[in-house]
Amino acid sequence: MKSVIITGATRGIGLALARFYADKGYCLMLNGGHNEEALSAVEKELSTKTQVITCLGSVAEEKTAAIIVQKTLDTFGQIDLLINNAGIAHIGLLSDMSSEEWHTLMGTNLDAVFYMSKAVIPHMVHRHSGKILNVSSVWGEVGASCEAAYSATKSGIHGLTKALAKELAPSNIQVNAIACGVIDTRMNACFDAEERSELENEIPAGRFAAPSEVADFVQQL
Repeated sequence: MKSVIITGATRGIGLALARFYADKGYCLMLNGGHNEEALSAVEKELSTKTQVITCLGSVAEEKTAAIIVQKTLDTFGQIDLLINNAGIAHIGLLSDMSSEEWHTLMGTNLDAVFYMSKAVIPHMVHRHSGKILNVSSVWGEVGASCEAAYSATKSGIHGLTKALAKELAPSNIQVNAIACGVIDTRMNACFDAEERSELENEIPAGRFAAPSEVADFVQQL
């Protein structure tokens, strides 16, 4: 039976992906950063469909990544797919951003992709099989005013994904990223009605996408 690690799995896109892979029969390792109650609720929901294990902790810390990977291997014996989904937003002028806020954003959005990928690669290379999927944002391609730091983290993910895909291709490991548009998640609940309307007017479909639509797209990769 195949297994998948999903970071940031307690809500939004991560939760939608967890439900998607549970329905496909994958064994799940689900990570959440801080909300133990939410992580337990997801585990309870999906354990009726498949085997689920969890790990609470920030993947911005290398030790958490190591624990997640080792626990997954100890339980399931293999890792077929890593989904780096954990992420946070920061809206505001770059000139008003503190160094602490910058490092927190970089840690959660970009360092975590490095730590998790580094931890899982030796196993995948040994098996000569595996996939890594990084959940990113269109802002990493075009940038967003008042989200300069967030855009920088996503641009970093794109560069890392492209380079790592070349690095791991000889080992039969695929590395991809999804550059999502505006998704209707709690992260984007900060926008008021006027701001939401302005964003929707810029989207060809005229609306925010649902997290489940991202999960539906993943099956094409």
